[in-house]
This record gives sequence, structure tokens and C-alpha cells, in this order.
Amino acid sequence: MSHVRGLIVFWGLLVQTIVQLEGLPLLPAQLPVLPLNKAVSSPVKQAQPLPALPLSASPDLPSPLNQALALPVGPALPTDPTELAGSLTNALSSGLLTGDLAGTLENLPLLDLLGTGGASGGLLGNLLGKVTSLIPGLSSIIDIKVTNPQLLELGLVQSPAGHRLYVTIPLGLILKVNTPLVGNLLKLAVQLNITAEIMAVKDSQGKTRLVVGDCTHPPGSLEISLLNGTAPPAIQNLVDSLTGILTKVLPDLIQGKVCPLVNGILGHLDISLVHDIAHLLINKLEFVIRL
Repeated sequence: MSHVRGLIVFWGLLVQTIVQLEGLPLLPAQLPVLPLNKAVSSPVKQAQPLPALPLSASPDLPSPLNQALALPVGPALPTDPTELAGSLTNALSSGLLTGDLAGTLENLPLLDLLGTGGASGGLLGNLLGKVTSLIPGLSSIIDIKVTNPQLLELGLVQSPAGHRLYVTIPLGLILKVNTPLVGNLLKLAVQLNITAEIMAVKDSQGKTRLVVGDCTHPPGSLEISLLNGTAPPAIQNLVDSLTGILTKVLPDLIQGKVCPLVNGILGHLDISLVHDIAHLLINKLEFVIRL
């Protein structure tokens, strides 16, 4: 009986041990060994490589840490802004020549301005009365003509503050004083500089354009000289008196004809040229080379 009871207890313990072992994982020694030359079959799908990003970042993505952020910039300017000065002076010169500057100067109403007209007298008539006793025929009708008008090389400077331009327009012409009997009495060479101020302004529609500000002749810029060499004393008196009159009236007369021409030329300049020059003037950037 004691042997039977011992077997029963042994079997009970054995069964209990087996039940406990079935709930435990396998020991390392019991793990299956896989051969090195065989791939493991797995139900998990292999991860696909991510697509490569383009070198240029998308605008929606943040910039790399070592890359500077793009800043907004203004309108693109020419490679060399100093070329704008030459482009402007060339455009003005071309505009003055094609705008019939020569015809405008040739048709200056000098006779009307001086009040001459034969026996009616006038300024020149009174002057000629001083020498009629020496040279016959001077009391007849006097004619003054402008010939050989010339536009010399324009000058351009920028104001010290950088927001304005000053263009110098040098003009040259010949004045011929004629009488029917004596013929060509005098030839006077005349040179005059007109200075026009150029500014950048915005019109009522917000568009930027270039306009003429002050337009005048610098004091002392008018030069009048006799082309016939030395004149007799009586004629020299006439030359001196005529020069004094022309010095008073001629600059304003020419200025009144040339300044509107310049303003009209500025209104028909190339849009890109106007935009670039206005940008520099508004921002007070120097682009005219100082000589």
C-alpha cells in the first residue's frame, strides 16, 4: 500500500509540473537554430526607400539651417548704373535734334523783340542812327537772322543730395545783321548754356515719371563775339550796343523755347530708363560720375 501511495503522489507531482511547463516560453537552448545561408521568411513587408528630395527646396518647406532665408528685393537695376547717365544724355540729345531745335532757333522773333522795322525805328533803329552819317544805307531796313544753330555735347551732374539731376544744354548760333544796301554788316557768334533740373515725381495715378523743375540760364553763360575780326570804331559802337541789348533779351527768349522741348522729351523716354533713373533718384543713389 505504501508503494502504491508513493506512485500516486509521484504521478500527481509529475502532472502538475508538466502543466506549469506548458505555460512557459522555450529556453534559449530550445530555440530553433536558423541556417546562415537561408533567408528568413517573414509576413512583414520590407520597407520601401523614401523618394529623394529635389535640391531646390519647395516654397512650402522650411529652408535648411545652413541656408539664408530669401529676402524680397526691389526691381532689377542695370549691371552698371552709371550707364544710365549716358543713356539719358543720348536720349535728350536725340530728342532735341529730332524735335526741330534747329528750326526753333532759326525762327526766333528777334526783329519783333528788338522792335526794329525800318523807318519805325526801335532799339536797333536808334543805334544805327549813330553811324548812318559814316556808312550810307544803314538807315534802311535791318534784318537779323539766326544761322548755323548747333547743339553741343550735353553735360549731366547729380545734386549733392542725390535726388535731382541737372542737365546742361550748350547752344551755339550765328547772328547775321544785314541791310539791303550794305549787305552782311555783322556776324556775331553766340553761345548760351541752358540748365534744366530733372526730378522724379508721381502723378495722380501713382506712376513715376521724370519732369523738368527749374529751367534757366546760369549768369554769365551767354557769350557774344564778333566774327568779322576787328571793326571800325563806329561799327564797334554798334556791336557793343547790340551786344548789350541781346544780353538782356536773348537768354530768356531761347530758354522759353528750349525748356518745353526738354520736358516733352522726358515724357516720351523709354519706360525702363525712366523707371531705373527714378529708382536711383528716389533712393538718393549716386550714378552720375563726377569729373
